Amino acid sequence: MQEEDIMSTKEKKGHMYTLALMVTSAAIGGTLQYGYNLAIMNAPTVFIQQFVNETFQERWGIQLGVYEVTLIWTFIVSVFSLGGFTGALIAGPMSVRFGRKKTMLLNNVFLFSSSLLALLSRTAKSFEMIIISRFLVGINAGISMNVQPMYFGESAPKHLRGAVSLSSAVFTSFGLVLGQVVSLREVLGSEPCWQYLLASNAIPGFIQLLTLPWFPESPRYLLIDCGDKEACLMALRRLRGCEVQRDELDEILQEQNETKGERAKQPWELFTDRSVRWQLISVAVLSSAMQLCGNDT
Repeated sequence: MQEEDIMSTKEKKGHMYTLALMVTSAAIGGTLQYGYNLAIMNAPTVFIQQFVNETFQERWGIQLGVYEVTLIWTFIVSVFSLGGFTGALIAGPMSVRFGRKKTMLLNNVFLFSSSLLALLSRTAKSFEMIIISRFLVGINAGISMNVQPMYFGESAPKHLRGAVSLSSAVFTSFGLVLGQVVSLREVLGSEPCWQYLLASNAIPGFIQLLTLPWFPESPRYLLIDCGDKEACLMALRRLRGCEVQRDELDEILQEQNETKGERAKQPWELFTDRSVRWQLISVAVLSSAMQLCGNDT
């Protein structure tokens, strides 16, 4: 009896260890990037504004006023949100077509492209490259903020699902703090290094690219979207560290039966669906409150 208890304890520890590593790997290249990319734009404000002015002088011999420079700088910062909106729109179709894990891995294409453009912008003397860079990293943030909680919620056991899903917000806050530390003048927040600061977001993405492939795909995606029961069971065994509980598999099978024959709804179709109307309103209100709290500012 004691041996069985010891084995059960070891299995639980192994399961928690695997789940914690999976959450960390996904979030490092996911919502951590959102917080990080918000924070790193504060320190180089003056340096990038000077760079914009110098670029105009070299190209056209025009000395921009404070208003013009501020207008261009405002667009550089706000285009991140436009990219986020674009990323949020394509996150759903991508997660269905490629799977949750593969979508997060493919999402690094936007991130690395953004980092490369930011790194070369000073050499190329092009502030337009910074604008495109911020748009691309916005797409990265929009995709990760939608797909990562989905991946967590579908992979975690029922009693940990809420806590694991909410860890996305914890990693966002950690990204904000990390970005502020890296933005210090003693690190990368000085005038000669601002382009490296903007490109430093490639490092967390590279870590995710190396580690996330070792973890399984979402079991719900494998069974419901792919119809592969064996792959679903294998993923559950790896995530749980033990044999799959019958009630957990039955829950996924029930969801599969309920959604059989239904196609994924477009965002605008949700507004006319009464069955999800109040859930949609609740999510919209809470999300808006997060954005209006002053955190991003």
